[in-house]
Amino acid sequence: MSMSAVRGYLRQDRLPHIWCPGCGNGIVLGALVRAIDAAGLDRERIAVVSGIGCSSRATTYLDFDTLHTTHGRALAFATGLKLARPDLKVLVLTGDGDLAAIGGNHFIHAARRNLDLTCVCFNNSIYGMTSGQYSPMTPKGMLASTAPYGHIERAFDLCDLARASGATYVARSTAYHTRHLIEHLTKAMTHEGFAFVEVVTQCPVYYGRKNRMGSPADMLRWQRDHAITVSAAKKLGPDRAAGKILIGEFVSLKEPEYTSEYRRLVLELQERKGGQR
Repeated sequence: MSMSAVRGYLRQDRLPHIWCPGCGNGIVLGALVRAIDAAGLDRERIAVVSGIGCSSRATTYLDFDTLHTTHGRALAFATGLKLARPDLKVLVLTGDGDLAAIGGNHFIHAARRNLDLTCVCFNNSIYGMTSGQYSPMTPKGMLASTAPYGHIERAFDLCDLARASGATYVARSTAYHTRHLIEHLTKAMTHEGFAFVEVVTQCPVYYGRKNRMGSPADMLRWQRDHAITVSAAKKLGPDRAAGKILIGEFVSLKEPEYTSEYRRLVLELQERKGGQR
């Protein structure tokens, strides 16, 4: 896909973007529009919903019908939108703090219902927009503005959480593995049901600088060196795979989708009521 074709999916009057130099969000956004193109989605039937945070700025730059909502509530708004317009392909763009903290309850219930939503989490392990507070995805021992002596909490495994909550498509990739990311975003967008893709990405300004991870290129190389595919991890065993970022597809199931089941129930009740007259 050419760069001119990528630009065709973007609002040119909103560029250049306001993300920090070296931020991985632009890489993820580029992968997203390439996946939309690869999936052959009708752009007139796409709606993109985001919450609040660095990643949620992505809706500003995407030339679709977009909804920039309140903190943690992107999936709640997307649920209402999908119920009102089940014909739309609804994409939800969210960050690790937005999704896993204030939005956590919406996340598990959207997955449980198996709503036909594609949820993409930009996981940079920090609250980047508000000066680098730790998030539910900040690894134990790492520094943040609210953890100056080291973070003592354990991080979520969002893919495990999605799988346990009932998501029918779950995958993880990184900003470094762009082709891999495009492939799994494409699969998620063409899946019928709740699809979740976590993208490990870099925040060089707050997370990287505070934890002395070097330049943005160094952080991308860190992703390369610490990622391992699900299939490779199985061959290595749990001990040798410990501390690695598992990337790949974790779940791909076909289960009844919520809005289809809802429409089926409505039609069944209408027929039952008509037969009683």
